[in-house]
Parts: sequence; C-alpha cells; structure tokens
Amino acid sequence: MTKRKIEITDVILRDAHQSLIATRLRTEDMLPACEKLNKAGYWSLECWGGATFDSCVRFLKEDPWERLRELRKALPDTRLQMLLRGQNLLGYRHYADDVVEAFVQKAAENGIDVFRIFDALNDVRNLETSIKAVKKAGKHAQGTICYTVSPVHNTELFVKQAKAMADMGIDSIAIKDMAGLLTPTATSELVKALKDTLSLPVFLHSHATSGMASMCQWAAVEAGVDHIDTALSAFAGGTSHPPTESMVAALKDAGYDVDLDLEMLDELTHYFRDVRKKYHQFESDYNGVDTAVLLSQVPGGMMSNLANQLKEQGALDKIRDVFAEIPRVREDLGFPPLVTPTSQIVGTQAVINVLAGKRYDNITNEVKKYLQGWYGAAPGVVNADLQKRAVGNEDLIDERPANLIKNEFHKIKEEVGELAESEEDVLTYAMFPDQARQFFEQRKAGTLKPEPLEPAPAAGAGGSISTEFKVTVHGETFDIQVTGVSPTADDERRFYMTVDGMPEEISLETVGGFEREDGSGGSKRGKASKEGHVTTSMPGNIVDVLVGEGDTVEAGKPVLVIEAMKMETEVKAPVSGKVVGVFIAKGDRVTPSEILMEIEPA
Repeated sequence: MTKRKIEITDVILRDAHQSLIATRLRTEDMLPACEKLNKAGYWSLECWGGATFDSCVRFLKEDPWERLRELRKALPDTRLQMLLRGQNLLGYRHYADDVVEAFVQKAAENGIDVFRIFDALNDVRNLETSIKAVKKAGKHAQGTICYTVSPVHNTELFVKQAKAMADMGIDSIAIKDMAGLLTPTATSELVKALKDTLSLPVFLHSHATSGMASMCQWAAVEAGVDHIDTALSAFAGGTSHPPTESMVAALKDAGYDVDLDLEMLDELTHYFRDVRKKYHQFESDYNGVDTAVLLSQVPGGMMSNLANQLKEQGALDKIRDVFAEIPRVREDLGFPPLVTPTSQIVGTQAVINVLAGKRYDNITNEVKKYLQGWYGAAPGVVNADLQKRAVGNEDLIDERPANLIKNEFHKIKEEVGELAESEEDVLTYAMFPDQARQFFEQRKAGTLKPEPLEPAPAAGAGGSISTEFKVTVHGETFDIQVTGVSPTADDERRFYMTVDGMPEEISLETVGGFEREDGSGGSKRGKASKEGHVTTSMPGNIVDVLVGEGDTVEAGKPVLVIEAMKMETEVKAPVSGKVVGVFIAKGDRVTPSEILMEIEPA
C-alpha cells in the first residue's frame, strides 16, 4: 500500500549556493537548468531572498528583481519561494510597515508564490505585518520557527510560537534548522508536537553541517512531516542540505509517494556540478561535515560567508577563535538564534572582539540597537553591564519596534530620486542604500560588471601558490606575506599583506588580463605609531566622519563610523585632545594600522 505523499522543495537556486559558494551563483547559470527544474515535479523551488538580494547588488551587479522575473518566466509551472526576514525584509534593520507592505506586494507581482517568513528572535510581533501583506496579495504565507538550542529554548516554547503564528493566518509552518543543530529525537518530538497542536502542513529545513540532517529528515517523515527541503547533490552536504536524489530514492523505496523523476534529477545535478567549478574561488574550507557547529551554532550560510570575509581580511587563521567567541557573544545577547540578521550581528561582533584582542572594545551599532530593543525581545536575559555600556542612558524598547518607525517609503523614494527607475528600485535602495546607489549609477553609465571570476587551476597542477616571499629592493630585504585578496570595484582587486609584520594594502587594476598598480593603498596614510593615532582593527569602508580638524574630543567618544562585514562600527578616540589631522572621507576604503586621524593629546 502506498504511503502518504511527501513534497520536496529544492534550494538549489538559493540556500545551496548561499551555503557553499558565498551566494555567488549568477542568473546566467540558473536559467539553462530551468526547463528541467520546471518539469522535475517539485512542490516549490526556493530561489530568492536570504542573502541573494544583497549578493546580486553588491557582487554580481545584477538586478535582483530582474532575476526574479526571468526565473518566473523560465519556471511557469512551479511555485517560486523566497525567504523573508519579517520586519527586516532582506536588509539588516527593521523597516516601517508601509515598506514591508510594498515589498511583499512587489515580490508577489514579480513572481513569488510562497513566502517563508521568519524573525531572527522568534518574536512573532515582527511577523504580523508581513503575514498580513502576503495574505492580502493572495499568496502562501509560511510561518517559521528558527530552531536553536539554548537554556531558554524548548519544544514548548516553539509550539507556543507556532500557535501565535497560526492565529495570524499562516498557511503552513516551517522548522528552520539553519545551523544543523537538530537531532533525530528532537526532530521527532517537535514535529509530533506541531502536528498534534495545529492542522497545518509542516515543513522541515535542516542544514547538513553537523552530519545529522538526513537522519533528522527521516525522523521527521516518520513523525508526520509533510514537506522537506533538499538540494541537488551537486550543491548538497556540508553546510548545505541533504541531497535531493538520495532522499527521493530512500522515500520511494520505503513506499512514500514522491513525484520527482530521478533520471531528470541526475541530469540536473550533472549540470550544476559543472557550474560549481566556475565558482571555485568562493569554496570554503568549511564545506564538509563540521561537528564543531554543535558548539558554535554558526549556520551554514554564515559559515562560508564568514570564512570568505576573514580570508579577504587576511585573518582566516583566526576563524577557530571566532567560532569559540560566537557562543560567548550569543550568551551576552540573551541567546538569540543565529540567523540573519542576528547571525551577522553576533558574528561580526565576535570577529571584532578577536581581531582587536579585547572584548567589546568596539561595539557595533547593530549590537547597540539590539540591546536597546530595536530588533525585538531577546529570548533570554542579556548581559546587563554590556547593555548599559552600549545603550547608556537611552530608553529601552519593550514594544513592537516597528510601532516607533514612521512610514518611510515616500521619504526613501525622494532620497534616491531619479536614480530609481521603478518602485522595485526604491525597495532595493531601502535595503542597501550605498550599494544600490552605486549599482544605479553604474547601470545608468553602462558600466555594470560582476566581480571577476578566477580561472580554474590548470589540470594536474598540484600544491598551493606560495604566499610568503623575501623581496630585496636597493639592497634592503623585506619579508612579504600575502594575507588576503578581495575585489573592491568592477575592475580592481585589493591585496592585503604584511611587510616585515606591518599590514599593507595595494589595489591592482585589471587591464586586458594584466594588472597594474593604481597608486592607492595604505601607504598614503602612513602607519599608526603614536597614542593619538586613530586606526581600526579590521578593513572596511568609511560610512561617516564625525569630527573635523580643530575639534576637541574625549577619549572613548566616537570619531568615525566604519562598515565591515556588512555591519557598522564606531571607531573611538584613543585619547582626549584636539583633532590635528583627518586623513579619510566618507566612502574611503581603510585597513588596519593606517592613521585615519591624529589627535594631539590634551
């Protein structure tokens, strides 16, 4: 007798490549597979949301809305699904209700059928507006539990959250195990509790990081789950998801009703296996099974992106220190689940703590906002001393944060002005103002170019390229160590290195396959050597300069704001005194140990 039907959502077009190649899969490599994906028999294809929107604008120089329209056209018979961060949408702050409503409406108009809606803190107040907007648009609203493990999280709490979302009118419930922390027993217990309590379809989304996801999916199926998320095997495993083909074969063998065609899946995975080679430079060393996640709780997408960001900063050797620091920061913040944006908030603060060599010497603006209550209610008790240090005498927020945000869509529209050619452009600008403005300007000038892809290593070329050299110039020998590399513009790469132990940075412009030095870099500003020199512990972009020459400043007061790893951090005055030199401006790229400002001690 045929058992009940199990539906499959494939994440090959979103979470799979977000987890394994830092969200770099381009639309041009998705479209050739769409005809077969459309016929394969999936319940839905997750293809939008999460970090894809940011990556499109920041790195790939693609219009994310155009990607959605192209996928909608190429996948006419398959539901398209997106991951939506509730009141955060796809950005890193809460937006006013009118922006949330406009975004959902436009996403629905452009092709999204299923909205998987979550809040990083599991604060259901932050889901209310987006759920209403999805229902108003006539689309499928999926409420989401962000699964995590902590002294304050348990099955009873997750079921309570699910009930609250059901009362808001959701069409289904998803268990989102972003870090791969579920065990088979915990999965069975939670699925059974949800099925016993609610009359809604239950979905399971679990990353394979810890090696348990396939076991958890099987336990979930036996406990009554209706849908599971998988990834075609070319982009499965590690920090991604269980392989679609394996789960389909196992389910069919056990007599479950699964519509997917294994032969077509095999053709698709061969295609994506070849495509993946194109993005080899973004492969992380943490793409395999990593049981350390059971301690660090770093989610799959965050792990590969964190490794990539540390590599760009020449600090990949510190990644284990960062993984050890993340749980400590998480405890200080009241045990938030590690999912965007809280994963970035916790992860970036952990990186700053490690690179600075001192915990909370610099506190990111996002951590300050979190501790003030701008993201919602922390699941547990926060570190009171840290909260006082970050928030000072400002009032704490104990209501739905969006209640305090005035409608802002028209203000944002006026701010971006004629650069925006559509309401979709306005919404892109709302998510990522600086990156969107640059994108629109380049689009208008016809100069949009994605970041360069490195050629694949020659066949048979073994070993690694040396990153340490001795260079002799005019009889003087320097020890050179290349510590990282990253693109900074469409046609540039920036190299981080140390010269006799001191950080340096050069920018090389790619011209016809050759590279030439453009003369920019840290040497313009000199190296910090005195107590009045203001510097930063990590590379980033200057967001704001808060003081000018001649101003008097107090030690510990912010003098500039830097963006690093998508988070903003205030850089403070090391001493009290008079500002006698300002060597940076908004938009500048800076590196550690450069003199950004000089303060003459009082």
